[in-house]
Amino acid sequence: MKQKKLWMLAAILICGFVAIAFLMSRDESLSDAQNEVIPQAPNYAETSQWYVSERGGQADIFYIISTETGDYTVADGAPCHYADTYTDSLRTPLKSEMEGVDMLVSGQLNFYSPYYRQCSMQTFTDDSLKAVRMPLATDDVRRAFAYYLQNQNQGRPFILAGFSQGAMIALDLLREMSDDVYSRMVAAYIIGASIPQQMLSGHLRIRPAQGATDTGVTICYNSVRDASSTIFPRSAVAINPVNWRTDGEPATLETEPSPFIPIEQQQKDHLTVTLDSASNLLFVNGYTATDYVVPIIGKDGNYHSREIWLYRDQLRDNMQRRTQSYLVSKVSFSQGL
Repeated sequence: MKQKKLWMLAAILICGFVAIAFLMSRDESLSDAQNEVIPQAPNYAETSQWYVSERGGQADIFYIISTETGDYTVADGAPCHYADTYTDSLRTPLKSEMEGVDMLVSGQLNFYSPYYRQCSMQTFTDDSLKAVRMPLATDDVRRAFAYYLQNQNQGRPFILAGFSQGAMIALDLLREMSDDVYSRMVAAYIIGASIPQQMLSGHLRIRPAQGATDTGVTICYNSVRDASSTIFPRSAVAINPVNWRTDGEPATLETEPSPFIPIEQQQKDHLTVTLDSASNLLFVNGYTATDYVVPIIGKDGNYHSREIWLYRDQLRDNMQRRTQSYLVSKVSFSQGL
């Protein structure tokens, strides 16, 4: 039963990509529309605008979901390029990812994830669209993070984590953190995004992780078959989430290849995962799944949709280890050791 539940929730994690694919045919007709709709802003004092799992953990995960929204039209035919967090049909894929990630990686940690007016997948086909639309989504999460710190966190250490669009927003939160907030951050997991060298050089908050237990650091990786499959510019920050090394030492990973097929019906892939120093990409050899290509922006050999699924056990274990390392370091500091 537990394995079946794991498969069902993990499959839900990327169900939004399927919904987005259904909406692709509408993109051209929407692109010329001028009277786009901006949904109601989330009120983060309302419990409906949060997914929360409080387990009595010593630390929290603040998680920002990936893109689960496609362009759509409202009742009068006007286009909308943002999730409406008050409409049940549009909330469903957002909640599904929250539930799936919570189950896959949280372990004993508390989990907080805000609904936000994320940009549609079509936004990321054009840098100019992204520049215009991302500030709305980012500002929602910025307000949510401030509310979380003031009303929900209760002074506990926290992990900042985001996937894809959520990872881009998490980077902004990281760069804007006050000293006090940053001192409570265990680590930032920037999953499925790129951190440019200029950004790394200009922001002291972004400290690349060097191993499995350092804290206050940033974890980033992007998985591909080879360098020709990338969909992002080169990231200046990268680590192998299987062996937690930053050199080219290969790591072996055994895992079920697809979240869409019940685990008991799959044979495990025996993967070799290597961090390529030239591209800072994770080269994954031996992956057999064929149901991974992200609609609109994806390509064959790019494993963007599987960044959490493939490394779920490693991420869950690592979040626990870094949290314990953080807690031990704080105890040692308070005792003057």
